[in-house]
Amino acid sequence: MIKSMTGFGRGEYSDGVHTFTVEIKTLNHRYNDIIIKLPKYISYVEENTKKLIKEYINRGRVEVYIALEYIDDGNTEVKVNTSLAKSYKIAFESIVNELELDEKITLEHLIKMPDIIKADRTEDDENEIWLCLQTALNEALNNVVEMRIREGEELVKDIRHRTVKIKELIDIIKERAPLVVEEYRIKLKERVEELLLEEYKLDDCKLENEVVFYADRSNITEEIVRFNSHIKQLNDCLDSEESVGRKLDFLIQELNREVNTIGSKSSDIEIGNTVVEIKSELEKIREQIQNIE
Repeated sequence: MIKSMTGFGRGEYSDGVHTFTVEIKTLNHRYNDIIIKLPKYISYVEENTKKLIKEYINRGRVEVYIALEYIDDGNTEVKVNTSLAKSYKIAFESIVNELELDEKITLEHLIKMPDIIKADRTEDDENEIWLCLQTALNEALNNVVEMRIREGEELVKDIRHRTVKIKELIDIIKERAPLVVEEYRIKLKERVEELLLEEYKLDDCKLENEVVFYADRSNITEEIVRFNSHIKQLNDCLDSEESVGRKLDFLIQELNREVNTIGSKSSDIEIGNTVVEIKSELEKIREQIQNIE
């Protein structure tokens, strides 16, 4: 199934103690680039988070934002550094006495000093944390994938529409190609006769040799066959259940190569104009493919 590389998903889950909120945004990228932002004290879940994301997303930049909220403060321990507070008190009193200040040292002065009171969170159960986060992650990832699938379906519709148009254009070139040689024969004969002013007899054998040489040089049958083969492969890729973004990109390069060769081999104006139309449609498809996983 074709998926876009852009999407957004949100997930939330609470186990009664912890509440995880996960937001995931995906963007175009050549590779699978995963960026995770989460609280430092649960950094141990980062590796499992990346593994889970890779099960859902094969290609693109993935930005993950993880927030953790504790429902109660039961696992928070408040510590008071009494010895440090005494040292601050002694220092303050020394300043007051030295400067002969009319000032009393109070608790308010002391608690403003750093490291007197600390609120430390007791160690979490890593397995419980991961199970809670995993549920929120799965919800967010499912939402991302659902959005990427919807956008992918729209991309496929547009690409298929353009491939139909391209196939019609290449068929026009295929029908036109044999007529070009015949037109060249007539024009060449007329030009030679014009130059000779009918004073000399035209050598039909040499004329035919020149036409054969031109026909061989301008023959685009192989390019048309390969072009149609690449179009078929492209449409087959659009039906694939795998990640085909890179393969589609390669096929577009090959299609451009063949149509450029067709344009360079043929000096016919109609074929040249049709080649320009095909290249325009291929460029539009290439832009769409850049967003496919």
